[in-house]
Amino acid sequence: MTLQRIVTHSLSHLASLLTSAHPPTPLRSAFRTTLGLGSAAIVASLFVGVAAFGTVSDSPFPPAAQPIEQLLAPKLQMLEEDATATYVHEERFQRGDTLSVLLDRLGVDDAEVTRLLADRNVMQPLAALRPGMSLQAKTDPDGNVRELMFLAPRDQLVSIQRADSQPADGFRVDTRAAALAQETQMKSGEIRSSLFAATDAAGVPDGVATQMADIFGGDVDFHRDLRRGDHFTVVYEMITHLGRPLRSGRVLAAEFVNQGRAFRAVWFPEAGGSAKGGYYTPEGKNLRKAFLRSPLEFSRITSGVSMRMHPILQQWRMHKGVDYAAPSGTRVKSTSDGVIDFVGREGGYGNMVIVRHSGGYSTRYAHLSGFASGIRRGARVSQGDVVGFVGQTGWATGPHLHYEFRVNDQYRNPLTMAFPAAQPITPERLAAFRTTADALAARLDQLRTTNLAVLE
Repeated sequence: MTLQRIVTHSLSHLASLLTSAHPPTPLRSAFRTTLGLGSAAIVASLFVGVAAFGTVSDSPFPPAAQPIEQLLAPKLQMLEEDATATYVHEERFQRGDTLSVLLDRLGVDDAEVTRLLADRNVMQPLAALRPGMSLQAKTDPDGNVRELMFLAPRDQLVSIQRADSQPADGFRVDTRAAALAQETQMKSGEIRSSLFAATDAAGVPDGVATQMADIFGGDVDFHRDLRRGDHFTVVYEMITHLGRPLRSGRVLAAEFVNQGRAFRAVWFPEAGGSAKGGYYTPEGKNLRKAFLRSPLEFSRITSGVSMRMHPILQQWRMHKGVDYAAPSGTRVKSTSDGVIDFVGREGGYGNMVIVRHSGGYSTRYAHLSGFASGIRRGARVSQGDVVGFVGQTGWATGPHLHYEFRVNDQYRNPLTMAFPAAQPITPERLAAFRTTADALAARLDQLRTTNLAVLE
């Protein structure tokens, strides 16, 4: 149905309700006059009213979807017959917004906005609003607030309610833990250009894509090894609030097919119900390598271990590391467990972190714009911990990371080294692992079979 037909049908339906079902009232008389004098004005006002009831798709609150015909007629009838009617509006806090602008979009009366902004009890929780967060308002027909509600950081549900029925009575604030639920989702996709592009196309959150890169990072170099036609299947947790997705959780199982080679991983927790655990092949082999292939999640290699013309000194010199082009501020991760051996500025390296690992291994991270919190000499770090951020300090012509891998202080090429794996599942836990792994592997098989059936 076209927009014109929807409007015409809705106005006819509304006119019929106002003129035939009840005796004349001032409102119905005014409506008949308005229809005769200028229907464009009433069309505009009606659609403004409909838009105010729209909901944001990724809000933590459930939508209230109704056909247009149901919204148009009852709204005027409620205004006339029920002064206690409550209207629910929802808006996302956008970049550049002020609280006054946001409340105005929510249909709050100007005088009410002034009262809210002058109430310190209200302003304190509202200060937690950040771009992207949604605020829900319940108002009366005059635009007075009955309740404001939003999901604050740390999963706290904030409710700001009128203390009594009169506007001058003030507001009370209630904060409680939000009732969150955990769902399992399954998705698959095919590589056309990059992993992030493929996961975006499949509707997979970026956090899940990052986890997959970490899980398979010891076997697949996501900077150099990806090919068009590679594909993935992933089973992951999704945290929801009132049925709406809130954020992604842990990857439970995944398969990545790279250049015809299939790699599978399943999550298995440590003994005792711990939240910690690791990823293993369905046979129980630990996928965690002693070192990650790359200290960055995604970037482009601009220079490897080789002889090259130094861009600043203009001399042929041995380049003893790998350079990764990345925007300033990109997180740099320690590629293995270890102890911080050096933090500071070192000549052409600029800001640098050196991590000492067991077995005579050490890694260097140079040209950093800054260091992560808690990174100091003697501090212990785990594989994947952030040690600093990409920058352009020292002898650097642009923002990038210089990464060196050394064994007994002799440089090695981290792109070609074979890294040892961590310990496999112990024999006493193998039976429990089989139960978990078989169930997760069956989910991967189910999704793969479904996709093949769709393609056929």
